[in-house]
Amino acid sequence: MSAGFRGFLLSQTIEPERERTATPAPRSSASSGSSDDGRDQSYGPASGGQRGGEHGVVPTLFHRVKHNNSILALVVSQQHIYAGTQAGEILVWSLKTYEVVATIYGHRSSVLCLCLSEDQKLLFSSAGDAIINWYDLKEKDTRPPPRPILHPSCRNHRFFDSKGPGGVQTPPRPISSGEANARAQGGQTLEIDSEHIIQYAHYGYVYCMLLARGLGRDEPDEEVLISGGGDGTVKLWGLDNKAGGGISEITELENGDSSVLTLALDGTLLYAGTSEGDVNVWDLDTRQMIRSVKAHADDVLTLSIGGGLIFSAGGSGYAKKFNQKYECIGQWEAHSGLILASAVSSYNDRRIYVTGGNDDCVAIWDVSDCLPEPIGGSKSSNEQLLGALARLISFKTVSSNPQFAEECRRGATYLRTLFKRFGAITEMFNTDNNLNPVVFAKFKGNPMESKKRKKILFYGHYDVIAAEDDQGKWISDPFTLEGVSGYLYGRGVSDNKGPILAALFAVADLVSEQTLDSDIIFLIEGEEESGSRGFEKAIRQNREIIGDIDWILVANSYWLDDEVPCLTYGLRGVIHATVQVESDHPDLHSGVDGSELMDESLKDLVMLLAKLTGPHGRVEIPGFYAPILPVTDAEKERYAEIANTLIHRNPALSDSETLIASLMHRWRDASLTIHRFKVSGPENSTVIPRMASAALSLRLVPNQEVSVIKKLLIDFLEDSFKKLESKNHLTIAIEHEAEPWLGDPENELFRTLEEAIMDVWGPIGEGKRTSISSGAAANGVSKPKASPMTSSTLTSGSGHTPIASPTNTAFLTDATPPPHPHNQKPRRPLYIREGGSIPSIRFLEKQFSAPAAHLPCGQASDSAHLDNERFRLANLYNSREIFKRVFRELPKK
Repeated sequence: MSAGFRGFLLSQTIEPERERTATPAPRSSASSGSSDDGRDQSYGPASGGQRGGEHGVVPTLFHRVKHNNSILALVVSQQHIYAGTQAGEILVWSLKTYEVVATIYGHRSSVLCLCLSEDQKLLFSSAGDAIINWYDLKEKDTRPPPRPILHPSCRNHRFFDSKGPGGVQTPPRPISSGEANARAQGGQTLEIDSEHIIQYAHYGYVYCMLLARGLGRDEPDEEVLISGGGDGTVKLWGLDNKAGGGISEITELENGDSSVLTLALDGTLLYAGTSEGDVNVWDLDTRQMIRSVKAHADDVLTLSIGGGLIFSAGGSGYAKKFNQKYECIGQWEAHSGLILASAVSSYNDRRIYVTGGNDDCVAIWDVSDCLPEPIGGSKSSNEQLLGALARLISFKTVSSNPQFAEECRRGATYLRTLFKRFGAITEMFNTDNNLNPVVFAKFKGNPMESKKRKKILFYGHYDVIAAEDDQGKWISDPFTLEGVSGYLYGRGVSDNKGPILAALFAVADLVSEQTLDSDIIFLIEGEEESGSRGFEKAIRQNREIIGDIDWILVANSYWLDDEVPCLTYGLRGVIHATVQVESDHPDLHSGVDGSELMDESLKDLVMLLAKLTGPHGRVEIPGFYAPILPVTDAEKERYAEIANTLIHRNPALSDSETLIASLMHRWRDASLTIHRFKVSGPENSTVIPRMASAALSLRLVPNQEVSVIKKLLIDFLEDSFKKLESKNHLTIAIEHEAEPWLGDPENELFRTLEEAIMDVWGPIGEGKRTSISSGAAANGVSKPKASPMTSSTLTSGSGHTPIASPTNTAFLTDATPPPHPHNQKPRRPLYIREGGSIPSIRFLEKQFSAPAAHLPCGQASDSAHLDNERFRLANLYNSREIFKRVFRELPKK
């Protein structure tokens, strides 16, 4: 425990923590990477040093979780990190996903101390408001909460609330109406009785306390309280439980004139950190100081012990580690300000070191490689997954820029190495013109099922959009995986490297468990972000190697918002074209040559493009809308369910009719967009350009054949240009095309995905729903004109409280979680369509005569193609589990 006020020492007959430094704690989910040959390698090195060198072995930074106040106290359990803040909250983070699973408003001023009971069912906190809170993490308190007006922070203090100059007294702090309601439910507030307060136990602040056993000379099993204060002393106190919790001084240890700011205990060795930067080592058997280590140049604010190492940190923001000979074997900059709290523990057979500071963040470090000997076990599979993802992110696989061609090759080679390491047969399919290769990998299922093994094809892409950071908007290097507050940041982490590795490691799980009964084929291309150049030809040329396929699975998109899992069953196709008008004369001067007799290229182009669309963007090409399929009753129900769910989560999204109309315009309506103009000649207002061109795209929907729409476009433009009777020349170039795709949400592939999503994400609270009419889902132009809903619109207002969350406040106990509330039940994911295009889906369906399904893995706020692309850890882990279930269960259908 820690923290006293005005040198008073507080005692209470509550069950305290036993040896805070020995509290078991988990390891973070973050990770280690792999080298090109498949060997593991840590990612995300800490600032301030590298492995080896003058600073020794520097721990790997697993993850940072951010807050908006300084972190003053830390304790770590088997599943969670508990952090006390300057604002009085106690934050609870999941060590699996690094998401905030609870916020306890337990105090009205800084939380200075946290500790867990030995069984980890009780959390104790104390703060600058002179009270101790006791939270039972399993059972809810039946006692009524205390009256706010009686809270110690509302009472007058004899010193701080005395009258100032002129006899004016500071007015009492007002009680906000919402503050009492924000208090944690299920806890108790303990106030120390006056007879248990030791006046002037230290002549200065009491900065730190801890409890220990085995130190008493007469009764070795009895507990001893140890306190350190601003007077430079450490005191040992005997506890008399028979006398109602009274304490009495046993002995005093002098540490000089410097304040004792932190304590840590290792057996009978007591470590005291001081304001002079020293760590004094005391043998409590003999009550003698056996060593004084000059650890820092300023305050030693926190000490932790674990794995035979001593960790110290303080005012400089640097943390250090010392071996049992008190030699510094590593130092690194852990925070940008003061390091105020720390803890050491283990999780998944790995040692972790957790630090918190006044830079408003908690950092989790992997210190298992700092230990003289491993603490047991091999890396968890999630560690391998994150390590491999970190390595894959580090390759700048930007397909649109030739200068990264070698990086793309290296990324493809590394990906192939991963497949081989887990037992796949692999090849590289070359593409024309030395474009990026396609990585082929095949995992063979149970050989006893060879004659009837089903074959599932997973498609993805390892190339990414460019990620220049000239304006410094990225929180870290785009090609270095960075974990912050439950998210992984890096270019390609969501689109599409994270989902690829989630699928790969799902297959690896089945292989290791010997439960893979089907063949899983991976086709991972390197040109998707550049229109899948060369992909179709490479697949046709290697059709026999790939073999027959029963189902196709794609994972290259996102949920509608940040809350609800989705399945995608439709995509729009696209035609990208350039329309160019060119004259025989050179660039001219408008003052010298401009007249109505001059056929100007830019004028012709503008008149031509104006004929393509009418009011509200309706395309005027004859026959353009004729093939579009009408809305079915089943589709209307899907749109109604989408609107019902989204508006329930975010009422600011407007009414259901407007929302449904907006979604239908984006997903199932064809459209035409003019993107940009380009002209010849200097950029000034006197030039008549010789040439003018425009880039445009047409988004197509199912039943609109690309070849048919392409011919309609060209014919319409050529006929319209002839009517202009211009002397100029028209050129139409088709740069890229992709077929639209419509899957069958009722087939066994979608049904298997749906069951897996429901099982993995678990029960979802329904809450009260508004009635949504499906009448808005009528076909034709009668749909109201709606403002388009974007991913930003859908994400805002959600409160970021995912209903598809692997953890919530009901899971605070590190023992057995309580059952789900009765009002929760498994619910289906939302069945959605998308306005974008993925060229390869429809091609693969046609090529292999197999149905496809699309599993969105990311959230709407993943910022794919934008700055700070990210992927939530919970989504990564759960996507892996969903793939595993689908690969295992689908062949049984």
